[in-house]
Amino acid sequence: MVGKYDVYLEYKDSGVSGLGGIPRHWQVMQLKRTVDGCVNGVWGADPTKDGSDTIVLRVADFDRPKLTIKRDGYTIRKIDEKDKLTRKLKPGDLLLEKSGGGAKTLVGQVVLFDGSFEAVTSNFVAKLTPHRGFNSRFLNYVFTRFYSDNINYCSIKQNTGIQNLDSAAYLAEKFGFPFVQEQQKIANFLDHETAKIDTLIEKQQQLIKLLKEKRQAVISHAVTKGLNPNAPMRDSGVEWLGEVPEHWNISKVKYLAELTPKKTEVEALKNKTCSFIPMEKLKKDLLILDETRQISQVFDGYTYFKDEDLLVAKVTPCFENKNMVVARGLHNGVGFGSSEIYVLRPNLESLNDFLYYRLQEDILMEMATGAMTGAGGLKRVPSVFLNNVQLALPPMKERLEIVEYIRGYVSKFDNLMKNSEYVIKLMQERRTALISAAVTGKIDVRNWQAPQPSNKSNNNYKEVAA
Repeated sequence: MVGKYDVYLEYKDSGVSGLGGIPRHWQVMQLKRTVDGCVNGVWGADPTKDGSDTIVLRVADFDRPKLTIKRDGYTIRKIDEKDKLTRKLKPGDLLLEKSGGGAKTLVGQVVLFDGSFEAVTSNFVAKLTPHRGFNSRFLNYVFTRFYSDNINYCSIKQNTGIQNLDSAAYLAEKFGFPFVQEQQKIANFLDHETAKIDTLIEKQQQLIKLLKEKRQAVISHAVTKGLNPNAPMRDSGVEWLGEVPEHWNISKVKYLAELTPKKTEVEALKNKTCSFIPMEKLKKDLLILDETRQISQVFDGYTYFKDEDLLVAKVTPCFENKNMVVARGLHNGVGFGSSEIYVLRPNLESLNDFLYYRLQEDILMEMATGAMTGAGGLKRVPSVFLNNVQLALPPMKERLEIVEYIRGYVSKFDNLMKNSEYVIKLMQERRTALISAAVTGKIDVRNWQAPQPSNKSNNNYKEVAA
């Protein structure tokens, strides 16, 4: 047995690199023999909205974790009837991502079409229709194993920054296949077992979401109401601030911190080195300090900051992701970085961390997002907005207490979230390993029986079987 599962009695060498031994009765063949070609999609024209338009499924419609399509948010286009003839999808078809991918993601994901509506694929997605004698759900898991093991890497061509999959080369890859009845049993097993894993993953993801909400609630209450529940309150006079502790002062950011400090104070240090921070290395409470440059190289054209300054991303979507941090550990205490970063230098002791937490409050983020200016997908928070943010400021001793309190709670929440993320990672690895073991014949599930009837959303079509 492999773990709690049986193994086949007899194996043979598949002759396929990376596949190894397969059950003796399985047959090795190229992937192209399992599907009726690879039909490229079409984008069509703008929708007419007269009832004759068609759903066009894009890569964005892939539900990658569940290996199927999402349930809503589809794109509607006008598709000529002649273009639908060979492209119209039917339940059980497989959708292959032919173009796309990213810096850390390979192109070539395959998902199952289990919809009951008329649709075609976009020009970045191809349709694969399983041949008679091949179970579409089993093939979906086979292609998933190819993707998780990066077997599609050899068939990828790069073109102007976009990955393109050579489908002919990809479908020429070889794999081992059992008869269709056994394919169906393996697919049934994997449907059941991966659904259980997916349920556990979703529970952990929900826990992380709740922890994030609770984390933010703790921060928001501490920086707006303080730690003493019995403190006398007063109306702040600012609608979105509401009531604040009676002894707190109302002020604007521009009176508490300098925005974009002048570089002249480090002009004499041009022969020294500093930390260089591109936009992508500024995250929420994280500054990646892995790059240094001579100050003379970055003095012109880049934003200057030093240790203890508060850095805030000014562009969307970085701002909405709350990408901000109090800079610490800079090389020689000096940093230069993207011009899309705001630098706030508080003029009061112990204000940097308090201001850092204060600017993360959800209502403030919403107001800043609404005030953004600029065209297209890259908008910016205006400096005038940030300068005129009003906040309630406690005395220094109380600020220190609030920051210390928040740090303690944040540490607890972050540890809990890291634990959940680790559990999710383990379950995802378990899921990938289980799929690979089943479709390569490393475990024998022919006698497996589901503990109870399973209500699967992806079984609402007839099997493509002999």
